[in-house]
Formats: sequence, C-alpha cells, structure tokens
Amino acid sequence: MADGSGPLVIIGGHEDKEGKKRILREIAERVKGGKLVIATVASHEPEGYFDAYRKAFADLGTDNLVELYVHERGETLEHETSAIFEGAAGIFFTGGDQLRISSQIGDTPVEKMVREIHRRGGVVAGTSAGASVMSETMLVKGSSQESHRIGDLHMAPGLGLVRDVIIDQHFAERGRFGRLLGAVAQNPRVLGIGIDEDTAIVVEGARFRVIGAGAVYIVDGTRVTSSNIAEASADRTLSIHDVTVHVLSDGDVFDLDRRRPLRPA
Repeated sequence: MADGSGPLVIIGGHEDKEGKKRILREIAERVKGGKLVIATVASHEPEGYFDAYRKAFADLGTDNLVELYVHERGETLEHETSAIFEGAAGIFFTGGDQLRISSQIGDTPVEKMVREIHRRGGVVAGTSAGASVMSETMLVKGSSQESHRIGDLHMAPGLGLVRDVIIDQHFAERGRFGRLLGAVAQNPRVLGIGIDEDTAIVVEGARFRVIGAGAVYIVDGTRVTSSNIAEASADRTLSIHDVTVHVLSDGDVFDLDRRRPLRPA
C-alpha cells in the first residue's frame, strides 16, 4: 500500500519516448502543466538523460522541467537544491543505480521534499532503478536468466513510498523471475512485483492499475508451505513450494491489501 495521497507511477524501464508514450503521457496528465523535477540521481554519468526527457515531455505539453542531480550527499543541504522543488507538481526518478538514489538522498531534505510532493497529492514516478527504490526494501543485485542461488541476492533499504512490496524491473527481458522468487522466499510478508519494460503500475491508495505494452508479475508467498532459504548453503538452488503467481497486463487492477486481482467492471 502506498503512503501519502498522491499517485506513484512505477515503470519497468525503457518506456516509450517517441511513439504513443502512454506511460509518460500518464505522468504528464497528472502534472497538469506544472513543474516536473527530473531526478537523474541514479546515474553516475547523467549527461543526456534530462535532454531526452525534456524532448519527450515537451511533445506532451509538459515543458516546465528542471533537473535534480547531486554529485555528493552534502549537496542536498544546499539552498540551490531545495529551490529546485519550489512549486513542483511531481518528480520523476530516471534509471541507473538504485543504491545511488537511496545513499545520496535518503534521510536528507531532498527525501523530505519528495515525501511532501507525494503527501500533497503530487505524482512521484520512477523508471528502472527509480522503480526499485520506491519500496521499503529494494533489490540491488542478483543474477538474472538463471535459477536463483540462495546466496546470490543483495537488498538494501529503499525510500518506502509503497509498503510491503519489493519491486524488480526489466523483468521478462532480463529473466529476473528467479531472483524475485528469492526475495519473496527471504520474507514472504512482502509481495514481489516484477515489471516488464515499457510497462508501469499506477499506485493509488491500496490499488494499482497496469498500463503499457508488457506484463506485471505478482509473486505472493503468503501460502508457501516449504522453502530451503534458511537451511541450504549459499550456492544451493532455491526450493520453494506453493507460491501464488499472478500475471497482469494493460488495464488490469490489483488490490494490494487483499493481494488479489480485481475483476473488470
């Protein structure tokens, strides 16, 4: 469930910037012509990110964009950084390294301003690394395109804008089903959400709606009866029984509290 009162737009990466731009259009419609902060914090080399989004959003009637980037955590304390957020209607976290977002802005005035935007109903969006950082615990690293090995998973605290979930991105394209299973096996309380490229979930309150070209995979460990996550050696392949999996596509709605897809009206 999302904290605050504004929507979260959580994107699996490589969203369309030149065609119909369904996901970026969703963000633009939520901003309603107001200022949109493009946070390129996740990238070690942010050159080009802001220009690409400025062009894409200009075509959608959203041309009041400003870039947020910090080389060092101390820059979050500067007045010039705070001024970027004045009058902002939303913030968009671009891709890169999710650990860089959490380590540079976590528990700083910048994080407080992000939460304030969310609290007053503004949109908070993130793609790729910017998607993973939305949850309380975020996936940082783990092997893709192979069965999960128990010791091959690294997680860290995220921003916690949505609770009781863990989010993975570039999901089908990079074969990340195994590592999401591993994350859920470690803590079946959390709901695993894997989001394909050019696909997003729009979270409002306790529900989200899927938009885009790909699928969203839900891994629910509530009914798991057995796993070897605690007993096996680190190089052992994960074993887990009675996992619930849902696959959602464009237009589907999911209830995070009930952990159930909702039937179309």
